Parts: sequence; C-alpha cells; structure tokens
Amino acid sequence: MEKKTVKIDEDDILLRIYISEEDKLHGIPLYEAIVAKAREAGLAGATVVRGILGFGADRRMLSAKIVDLSNNLPIIIEIVDIERNIEGLIPFLDEHVKEGFMTLEKVHVIKYRTGGTDAGH
Repeated sequence: MEKKTVKIDEDDILLRIYISEEDKLHGIPLYEAIVAKAREAGLAGATVVRGILGFGADRRMLSAKIVDLSNNLPIIIEIVDIERNIEGLIPFLDEHVKEGFMTLEKVHVIKYRTGGTDAGH
C-alpha cells in the first residue's frame, strides 16, 4: 500500500527575529533559547539561519569571510504558525531580545504531509 500525500493550504503568520550570534540568555545562545521556547510552546517549527554578511543599527559590517573571523554574525530565526501561537511567544521575545528586531507577515502556507495508506479510495 502506498502512503498518501495530503496537501494543506492555510493562512499563517511568519515571525522573523533578527539578532546577533553573540546574544546570550543565561549563558546559552539566545537563538537556541528562542527555539527551545517555541518548541516548548508547541509552535509548528522554527529555523535558524546564520548570515554571512550584514550590518545593524550600529552600522558595523559583520562578515563570515575567513580573514574577518567574526563570531558575531547576524542570526535570523523564522517561525511560521497560526497568529494566536505566534502572539504567545512575543512576551518572551519582549523580555529577552535586547538588541535586534522582528517582523510579522501574513503568509499563505502550503504544507505537504504523508499520511495513511491509499487503499484505492
């Protein structure tokens, strides 16, 4: 029996959090703490992206070039879920993000899930 793929269309919210690789919370990278909090809160998922080049409000360039040897690269955390779940994470971010910013966007999401078996129905 072949597993059936289900396509799900829905409208969600994309939360992008822009912080620095150096940002910490109780000695661990802030991006790890944010992802752990999102997982604990039951959000659908999170992805952390390490930037290779960027600058922030202080206008200082951050680069992943070997000659720069920067340990303070830009970090972007992306989380997509329903609005209510995203809103539940905002107080944690308000408390712990000291430098950075976030964006919220309405997005249309198409999910593909492999479900049960297709028995010819």
